[in-house]
Amino acid sequence: MTVKAKKYLGQHFLKDEQIANNIADCLTQNGYSTVLEIGPGMGVLTKYLLQKNYTTHVIEIDKESVAYLEEHYPSLASNIISKDFLKIDLASQFNNEQVAIIGNFPYNISSQILFKAIENRAVVPEFAGMFQKEVALRIAEKEGSKVYGIISVLTQAFYDVEYLFTVPPTVFNPPPKVDSGVIRLIRKENFMLPVNEKLFFKVVKTSFNHRRKTLRNSLKPFNLSDDLTKDSIFTKRPEQLSVQEFINLTSKIEKDVV
Repeated sequence: MTVKAKKYLGQHFLKDEQIANNIADCLTQNGYSTVLEIGPGMGVLTKYLLQKNYTTHVIEIDKESVAYLEEHYPSLASNIISKDFLKIDLASQFNNEQVAIIGNFPYNISSQILFKAIENRAVVPEFAGMFQKEVALRIAEKEGSKVYGIISVLTQAFYDVEYLFTVPPTVFNPPPKVDSGVIRLIRKENFMLPVNEKLFFKVVKTSFNHRRKTLRNSLKPFNLSDDLTKDSIFTKRPEQLSVQEFINLTSKIEKDVV
């Protein structure tokens, strides 16, 4: 199947059936019975999701794509959400049910989609899909790497991340200029932080905004006590800290600023 040439919101549509099938197979189907596909386009991935033993919903704001899906997948019609994923209340939309998220995500909003899922992690036990390869690798990267950063820490604080496979440009219409990467996120058993979440996010973001500096310098805006900044952790740069170390750091800061 060759999908009609159309680029929407930075999205490149799959034309390779095997890749679509492989992406659909990424979901473990463990702990949920509802799946939401974001940006289905003309349904090349959707058709394989509909063959699975769960209820598939799709969310699509492009009217042409919605009309195409209604015509070619009539069984899906009642489960098409014609809204912007970034603007919906996910929990209300699905009555607080557990819902896995999947998709071939538009490159230019893929990070926003991920952060929306993280914000709604109480109802999102699993998340799988395709990103620009560079972004997918960054999400999955561990500490000690130059590409390890904000999105790595904030995702891995709540989900176990696995980079699954690389997808070449040739399987898309129109073909992008870069490779894509498929990842899977499985929510951790304990997905609530033992520290103030807003402070944790602020510590991570502030640290990486000056990633070449040591934490003692990058975290100066917090006006930390001299006693605290003598801790050896403040001699490190942010990419040297594991997710757990960022949680520990936030705990130290939380106690210091009270």
